[in-house]
Amino acid sequence: MEKFVESMPIWSLCYIINGDPSGLSDDDIAQIDAFYESYKKQRLHICIVSPHDGDDGSFSYFPAFGLGCDVIECDVLCERIKDNDNDN
Repeated sequence: MEKFVESMPIWSLCYIINGDPSGLSDDDIAQIDAFYESYKKQRLHICIVSPHDGDDGSFSYFPAFGLGCDVIECDVLCERIKDNDNDN
């Protein structure tokens, strides 16, 4: 399992962490789902663990997905998806 940091749009965190799409448009939800799908296509499973403690957010022109916005640095766990006994 690998761990890395990703700049996650603040507006997306309720949906990502709690599964609550309240206040998000269909386009917002589609962007988040496409973010996860891009990892699935690479045969990877990711889990957004948590925002970094004490991070109040900042603006980024290059968030994990979408247009420039306020983001919070989050830890992400990543694991290769195994299909069968031959995968390592």
